[in-house]
Amino acid sequence: MNKFDRQSRYPAASQSLPEEIAAELPAIPPQVQAIDDAPSLTPSVPLTPAEVRTILMSLLLTMFLAALDQTIVATALPTIGREFQDVTSLSWVITAYLLASTAVAPVFGTLCDIYGRRSMIITALSLFVVGSVVCALAPNMPVLILARGLQGLGGGGIMPVVQTVISDVVSPRERGQYQAYFSGVWLLAGLLGPVIGGFFADHLHWSMIFWINVPLAIAALALLLPKMARLPVYHRLRKVDWAGGLLLMASAVIFMLVLTWGGHKLAWLSPTILAMLGSGVALGLGFVWHARRADEPFLPLSLMGGAVVPYGMLASGCALGALIGLTVHLPLYYELVYHLTPSEAGLGLIPIAAISTFGAAIAGRTMARVKHYKRVAIVGTLIGTIAAAVMTVTTPSLWVLLVLLSIFGIGLGTAFPISVVSLQNAVDRSQIGTITGAMNFFRSMMSSFTVAAFSAILLMVLGADISLAEGAHGAVSGIAEADMIHAFRFVYGAATAMLACASVCMILMEERPLAGPSRSEPVELAE
Repeated sequence: MNKFDRQSRYPAASQSLPEEIAAELPAIPPQVQAIDDAPSLTPSVPLTPAEVRTILMSLLLTMFLAALDQTIVATALPTIGREFQDVTSLSWVITAYLLASTAVAPVFGTLCDIYGRRSMIITALSLFVVGSVVCALAPNMPVLILARGLQGLGGGGIMPVVQTVISDVVSPRERGQYQAYFSGVWLLAGLLGPVIGGFFADHLHWSMIFWINVPLAIAALALLLPKMARLPVYHRLRKVDWAGGLLLMASAVIFMLVLTWGGHKLAWLSPTILAMLGSGVALGLGFVWHARRADEPFLPLSLMGGAVVPYGMLASGCALGALIGLTVHLPLYYELVYHLTPSEAGLGLIPIAAISTFGAAIAGRTMARVKHYKRVAIVGTLIGTIAAAVMTVTTPSLWVLLVLLSIFGIGLGTAFPISVVSLQNAVDRSQIGTITGAMNFFRSMMSSFTVAAFSAILLMVLGADISLAEGAHGAVSGIAEADMIHAFRFVYGAATAMLACASVCMILMEERPLAGPSRSEPVELAE
């Protein structure tokens, strides 16, 4: 045997059998001996609280790295366009990253379950850093766009890998409160990103928005890698279904392009958009056909069924979609209806974007204390639905609207930790990476769909060309205030329907017991 002899591992059994009886027993088959000789999947000594805190801090830093990159670039785009004398291609600096990061989320999740968390976090951060360096050194716009795609390959892998690692460190019952910390990281990145990006572009050089990723990534790896060897090992080495993965990624990229271009660069019923939709559907059906016949498919379809996974995914996707959809379009409403400046309109997004973090914190801490953890998300999403319904049928003053948006944000925020932990708790430990990657993929697709759907609603009701890429003032020129109020009733109505769908999914989702201790006080990151 490799580590322990049989008598030391099973002393009671070896001492209780007389020699004459033991001699009559059949020999242990080689397969059983191989299993018996296999190393333990869990460390012999549990992680200390200090080690857990170090790992969590490094994961928070890693998550901040990916979150910051999605907000820091936007404010530097005008400066980049002027330097490269190419303004028409600026949207691709954002689009290339979003396409790549969305497509690879399920890939990294699945590979986590095959090759392990350590190799995948190194791969994701390495791709991200290399892409950042190439972006900073890019001599022209085409190279910058390609480098942003490479950066997106790494950034898209960070989220599922980090969420998978946290599932190895913290029990399901305690895991929800840490999801609230990650929500706080996204909030911090959302607030600091535009400020830092603008400062670098105005006072230093736009390339600094990419150079800053290098020391942050090195610091995250320096904190995390020494502790990774102490984590439990749950992955299972097997053959990678690359055909299935490529079919899924290709279908996702096409659908993302349709949602990005439709109604903006190309008409929804244009031959190009219809052809892309057809090819995307064909590739998606090809993925399903292949997954049904593969011995070990890239994303097992059976994993997407059951009484937990489909409801948790849809609830999380609807909540995030409603959040992103309103965040993108509310500046239009603020500037035309309440006559706010662009800066003031940006501050007006804080109630919905920032307050949702408090909803996630409430739900996460509740999970560690109560048996029926699902109820907080049911109540929260119902309250958020009521707030959205009030916005739909009334025209409140600015301060009343901000209060309603805060209630809406708190309500939808409760859905995030409940859905993530419920999904991870519903599958085998060897499939947590796969389900986490699939969840992030679905949430990204739902967010893109919602943004496109809300834009289409405004376009149909207003009968005008709404171009978010040209800024709010240009988009609302020539539109009457009363018309915008009328149009946004439909947008608020769509947000109400999405959050109501999330609430129904939470009600229908099976509430399975969570492993881990029930605490009177939640675990904190610091003593």
